[in-house]
Amino acid sequence: MKYLLSLFLLSIMANAQNTDFLTPYEKGNRNQTATYEETIAYFQLLDKNFETISMQEMGLTDSGEPLHMVTYNNDKNFDFKKIQKDKAVLLINNGIHPGEPDGIDATMMLFRDLALGKIKIPKNLAIVTIPIYNIGGALNRNSFSRANQNGPESYGFRGNARNYDLNRDFLKSDTRNARSFAQIFHLANPDIFIDNHVSNGADYQYTFTYIATHYQKLGGDLGKFWDSDMLPNLLSDLKKKKIESVPYVNIHDEKPDGGFDAMMDYPRYSTGFASMFNTIGSMPETHMLKDYASRVKVTYDYMAFTIEYADKNYAKIKKLRKENLQNYLPGQKYPLLWKLDPDKISSIPFLGYEGGYKPSEISGKPRLFYDRSKPFSKTIPYHKEYKPSLEVIIPEAYIVPKAWWTIIELLKINNIEMTPLEKDIELEVESYRIKDYKTSTSAYEGHYPHNTVNITTTKKKVLFKKGDFLIKTQQPGVKYLLETLEPQGNDSYFVWNFFDSVLQQKEYFSAYVFEDLAKQLLNKNPEMKAEFEKKKSEDPKFADSGEAQLDWIYRHSDYYEKSHMEYPVYRIMK
Repeated sequence: MKYLLSLFLLSIMANAQNTDFLTPYEKGNRNQTATYEETIAYFQLLDKNFETISMQEMGLTDSGEPLHMVTYNNDKNFDFKKIQKDKAVLLINNGIHPGEPDGIDATMMLFRDLALGKIKIPKNLAIVTIPIYNIGGALNRNSFSRANQNGPESYGFRGNARNYDLNRDFLKSDTRNARSFAQIFHLANPDIFIDNHVSNGADYQYTFTYIATHYQKLGGDLGKFWDSDMLPNLLSDLKKKKIESVPYVNIHDEKPDGGFDAMMDYPRYSTGFASMFNTIGSMPETHMLKDYASRVKVTYDYMAFTIEYADKNYAKIKKLRKENLQNYLPGQKYPLLWKLDPDKISSIPFLGYEGGYKPSEISGKPRLFYDRSKPFSKTIPYHKEYKPSLEVIIPEAYIVPKAWWTIIELLKINNIEMTPLEKDIELEVESYRIKDYKTSTSAYEGHYPHNTVNITTTKKKVLFKKGDFLIKTQQPGVKYLLETLEPQGNDSYFVWNFFDSVLQQKEYFSAYVFEDLAKQLLNKNPEMKAEFEKKKSEDPKFADSGEAQLDWIYRHSDYYEKSHMEYPVYRIMK
């Protein structure tokens, strides 16, 4: 009897303990998400009660509040130098778009269950989470900004405190959030990264879709391992729990029956940023029209399966990450721009709903609708394979003049190793000039980005000053350097307007003064004169414009400023 009473008391105590650690989501009606304050308070509770969990404040965000970093490690050790030596690291990011809060609630339960031993304890993996990344957006709570979403009852807003979409800011780092994220990312140096989202777009049967770091962008055997081993195993585990999945349905306001394209996650996005440092990344995209409880559950399951797989395969993942750097050595080609390969079209099974068009009750015009009473299963085209549309030769090093301190600051934030020159020195380098470019006519994430950038390349000797920065490419951030410093890259610092001052000419001439000097220049330089006359004979518009002719002579003379349109980052070749 005494033994049974003891068991009964232990059972009551255990239930009481578990009740104490219910999340706000679990205490509610399963259609409510925790507020920012509740989320931080809950992780503080876990930190206080479990030696395997540590919570610390990191850098500030645009909201004025600090980012938090929460780490679970069964060894109760939170020294990342030791962790990285012995284990793999998984980093989970939540609330980048706080109107998509599934990961916030799922991760709270996940860390609780790890601490209580409710799920298998990983011995070879430490798990790190940013509880809510977009704090400003989380504090801007409402019930209407996600017009197409089925729950929860209230949630945060997509834009951060300064109305930036943080999932476009990882490379340009306009926000404090992005700069603090980089601090966490490089401290943790994750082998695997998950950024939890909710989809927009078409209607279909799936609750769980995903954006996987494109294996070609990840590169080498690491990319192949992710595409052909790790990801299929994770999706198979989900299927065993009767959770069907499909790649993110990358279409809007049209039916997916005709197929769709795999998303190339460029470096502005979280998983694209992670791949610059050879980190395997995925972005769960639960379906917006499914109920909130179902979405939270599949988000939890995907993270739990990732933990289980990474714990078993940690050594291989770490080895492949390290080896992947050998694919990006000086003298090798690097794919800077990509395009879909039209000759390589695969197919995937797809669980959808029959769609069609009917007259809108508002406009009378045709509108798309899906009939959920008519589900279907069919095979559809899937455009997954890309091919490089522009490749560059990886240099031995870059040189960035110290005057461009804004660029140096961004590189330092992202753990790029660099050495200031010890003295003035003349070096032979490759130099770019911006030949042509186009610029967006509307604002995008605080910028008017450039596109269709064309350059010319010359070799020349340049005198560099003491304190200018030599940046060797043989370092873990080699892909980051190539993506940011090569001006034609999709998300280069040039594209994001960081070098716009070189596009403006600072000096010019008065035509009535330069006329006489221009004549002298032509008379003294027969080669220039011959080229000038040839252009006049071949170009009627040029021959008819005195202004264009004077401008041509000016630009071909020593009076034209050499810094105009010269890209101020230089390449030292192998």
